[in-house]
Amino acid sequence: MSELVLFIVLIVIISLFITPVRRNFLTRLLFNKMRKALPKMSQTEREALEAGDTWWDAELFTGNPDWQKLKDLPAVSLTDEEQAFIDGPVETLCSMLDDWDITHMRRDLSTAVWDFIKQNRFCGIIIPKQYGGLEFGEFAHSQIVMKIASRSTSAAVTVMVPNSLGPAKLLLAYGSEEQKNHYLPRLAEGKEIPAFALTGPQAGSDAGAMPDTGVVCYAEFAGKEQLGIRLNWEKRYITLGPVATVLGLAFKLYDPEHLLGDKGELGITVALIPTNTAGISIGKRHFPLDSAFQNGPNWGKDVFIPIAWIIGGSERVGQGWKMLMQCLSTGRAISLPALSVGAAKFVCRNSGAYARVRTQFNLPIGAFEGIEEVLARMAGTTYLMDAARQVTCAALDDGHKPSVISAIVKYQLTEGMRRIINDGMDIQGGSGICLGPSNYIGRLYQIIPVGITVEGANILTRTMMIFGQGAVRCHPYIQSEMTALNETDINIALKDFDKVLCKHIGFFLANMGRSFWFGLSNARFSTTPGDKNTRRYYQQLARLSSSFALTADFALLTLGGKLKRKERISGRLADVLSHLYLCSCALKHFEGQGSQEDDIALLNWACQYSLHRAQQSLLAVFWLLPARIPALILRSALFPLGKPYLPPQDKLIGQLAQLLLNDSPVRDRLTSGIYINDNPEDATGRIEVAFKAVLSAIPVEVKIHAAQKQGKLDKGPILSIIKSAMAKNIISQVEADILSTAEQARLVAIQVDDFDPEELTGIFSK
Repeated sequence: MSELVLFIVLIVIISLFITPVRRNFLTRLLFNKMRKALPKMSQTEREALEAGDTWWDAELFTGNPDWQKLKDLPAVSLTDEEQAFIDGPVETLCSMLDDWDITHMRRDLSTAVWDFIKQNRFCGIIIPKQYGGLEFGEFAHSQIVMKIASRSTSAAVTVMVPNSLGPAKLLLAYGSEEQKNHYLPRLAEGKEIPAFALTGPQAGSDAGAMPDTGVVCYAEFAGKEQLGIRLNWEKRYITLGPVATVLGLAFKLYDPEHLLGDKGELGITVALIPTNTAGISIGKRHFPLDSAFQNGPNWGKDVFIPIAWIIGGSERVGQGWKMLMQCLSTGRAISLPALSVGAAKFVCRNSGAYARVRTQFNLPIGAFEGIEEVLARMAGTTYLMDAARQVTCAALDDGHKPSVISAIVKYQLTEGMRRIINDGMDIQGGSGICLGPSNYIGRLYQIIPVGITVEGANILTRTMMIFGQGAVRCHPYIQSEMTALNETDINIALKDFDKVLCKHIGFFLANMGRSFWFGLSNARFSTTPGDKNTRRYYQQLARLSSSFALTADFALLTLGGKLKRKERISGRLADVLSHLYLCSCALKHFEGQGSQEDDIALLNWACQYSLHRAQQSLLAVFWLLPARIPALILRSALFPLGKPYLPPQDKLIGQLAQLLLNDSPVRDRLTSGIYINDNPEDATGRIEVAFKAVLSAIPVEVKIHAAQKQGKLDKGPILSIIKSAMAKNIISQVEADILSTAEQARLVAIQVDDFDPEELTGIFSK
């Protein structure tokens, strides 16, 4: 009997290597089963999946990353012209911004600021010079938004929206020459203010559900009968909408009389429409969390436009969603990540300084371990965020358009901003709660949900987009398998499916062997780049990449099309992929900055945090998979010696906290690129002045405290004992002046605003 079983097994194994036998039995069986299980995909979903391209995300999906691709990526840099613009007009713009005046008194930018933005072509950052724009690279674009965001998020949004997903980007990619020549110079010079209208009351994340329609018809326009589109729409949440002079509009186009062709339903289409066109209602404002950037609804009732107003003309009919997704694959990686990093650096620098300036129980509050822990988290997260921002910008400037990575950085960096601002608010205490000209964190705290919500709500981005799109676009074989399964010719389909399936099986087995070996050896013998500070992190990335690829395949194998709806599993796999990418960026960023010895603590925190989070998310996946026993066996095989990755430990936490509590090149490097001033009339200037004054007074304070311990001086407020300390020759006149200056600066810096009741009515007083 045993001989018969062995014979049958051998026959089956041998049959697997005979292509016709394998294809017509095993492959056909799997093909039929998977074809039935393949989830239906809407046209908008398909076009979103196909947007952009892949880069390092695809390497992480292989389980065996080609490190040379990461090493070969050029480090970010600015041209002389870009640096001059940041040092000149951007610096000047920041000095003109008063966020309390903008958000409380005006609820808008001042006329002088609007004029300065237009005159210096801030709305033309991405527009080529031949059309009158600045034609800056993506890193310069990011640096500009980041710096402005560190001064005023309202101003940053005003500048970033025309350069992100909007008319200019769509025109550059898809516009006709006539459209480019007419609109781009006017957009660059600020003669036209653009807005893009996509979201409506019934269609937010699900653009396919939009009820906004256009019907192809003939009507009189500009004195003659023309072929055009009759539009009806209702949009909301449109940034710059209330002041826009030209509106990019997304709508569903129908051709019931077949004036353009045989199809009646032509799909989502995008047109560019002057806002003074008859039938448009625009100008009302929303009020997004006390922020002053222009945002509001608009409506169109029986608005007729010529066919030529479609971006790209009639040949772009029905391609609107594809056009939007292609542009979003780059724009989403720049604007909100830059704003988030600008806010994070700003809070790090100022709340860190505040923790040194503010004293309680005769100690700076930064000396308490509870505050140290928060400061360390802020510093490490900011380093990680900036690394991801810069490396992603480098990839964009190198010609990549990685849509999955753009979703990762949008999600992770806006979430990082949320954590850092919340931490900063905890440190600031009451001074962060009481709004006013002296409160530099309150408005940032209010605006957090805006970044979380727009350009892909974060919950949706995490649970549906990152891994959902990544599994199709980044996996070496899934997209080819889906193409074969959708092939109508069964013979071609079987042949193609069999070919890619065999490769997929080999890929799965290779990752299985590699993952098991890495689990046993802790990846110590894996071939990776790096030096004594980075090699082990590269090896751990190799290990987790292999484990991630194997687990992703296992989830796809056991769940199939059901994985699309298993958002908790998809979200955790997205977390793994995200933290592998962030850790890769930290290593690349550290090396790109010259492997500074002083930055090793920041690198260690960033890598340890990322590896631990990736590990925890991966372990959580195994408990959610339906095939429990195989899943737990796989878990034990991948982590045979337990959990190897720990979160950053106390010693490292103390080191990072000190980076924010002391004036050093590391602190300056960590917060570089934001607006910094020492104007005592400015809230952040007062903190900067007090911070440096307090640090310079430390040696004098040491003398005072020593004398108090010896009983030579009474205890009490510093200002009250300075004269006594001088009289007893404990400190000199120079030292007394240093101490007095520091204490006075400290007291000024910690002041909180108060108001007469009528002052708080702002522009809404009646």
